[in-house]
Amino acid sequence: MSNQNTVAQTESAPWARYADLKDKVVVITGGASGIGFSMAQAFAYNGAKLALVDIDANALAKARDTLLGEYPQMAVAVYTCAVNDQAGVQNVFAQVQNSWGRVDVLLNNAGISMNTPTLELSGDDWRRAMDINVNGVFYCAQEAARCMVEQKQGVILNMSSMYGVVAAPQRAAYCASKAAVAMLTKVLANEWGEHGLRVNAIAPGYVRTALVDDLVARGRMDLDALTARTPSRRLGTPEEIAALAIFMASEQAAFMNGHVAVADGGWSAYSYI
Repeated sequence: MSNQNTVAQTESAPWARYADLKDKVVVITGGASGIGFSMAQAFAYNGAKLALVDIDANALAKARDTLLGEYPQMAVAVYTCAVNDQAGVQNVFAQVQNSWGRVDVLLNNAGISMNTPTLELSGDDWRRAMDINVNGVFYCAQEAARCMVEQKQGVILNMSSMYGVVAAPQRAAYCASKAAVAMLTKVLANEWGEHGLRVNAIAPGYVRTALVDDLVARGRMDLDALTARTPSRRLGTPEEIAALAIFMASEQAAFMNGHVAVADGGWSAYSYI
C-alpha cells in the first residue's frame, strides 16, 4: 500500500484522508444524526458522494444543509425511508444507481435500542427490534450487493454492537439482534467475497451521542458508572467510530473481510468482579 494514501489527522478534521474514497458512492442508513452523521462527515471529508437514508425528513434536511455548508461542492442526496420497508429500500437503491450509476459503500447503520426486563418484553417490541436491526440490515445489504456484484467490487459495513459479542441483562432483543448482524456479516462475506465484495461489521461500545447525553440528563443512564466500568475510563465518540468506518471502507483494509471490529474501550475484554 502506498503511504501517500493517507495524511495525518488535523485538529479541524479528526480523520485520516484516504485517496481511494474520493468520488465513491456511499449509502448511509440512519445517516441524519449520531454516529451515522459523523460517518457522513468523515466520508464527505474524503470526497465521497453521499446518499443519506433516514426516517426523519427534517433531520435529513438539516444534515444535508450542514454537509453542504462544510463542503459546498460535494454531492449529497437524502432519502426518507425506513430500513425495514423492503420495497422502500429497493426504491432508494434504484434511485441511487439511476443517479450515480453505482454503489461503492454501504454503511448499514440504522437501528434501535431495546432495554427491557425479559419477562416484560412484549412480542411487538421483540419483533420490532428484529425487524429494524436484522431485517433492515439484510434488505439494505441485499440491494447494495445486487449493484456491487455487477461492478465486481464494493464494501458493506454493518453496525453490530459490543452487545452482539457479549451479553447483558434486560437486553434480550437487542443482544440477539446485534449478534444476528455479526453472524449475517460473516455469512455474506463468505458468500460474496468471490464477487469482489468485502462485508465487515463495526461493534461499538458506549458512545457519547446526543441520545446518551439526553438519557444522562434525565437520570436514565449513569455516566459515572459506565465510565468506571470501561477500562479506557471514558465513552467513545462518534468521530472515533467514523474514523474506523473510513479505514475499513478504504483500500488500506483490502484484506479485511468477515470481521467484526469491536470498538468499546475494552468493555468486552473486562471480566473482573
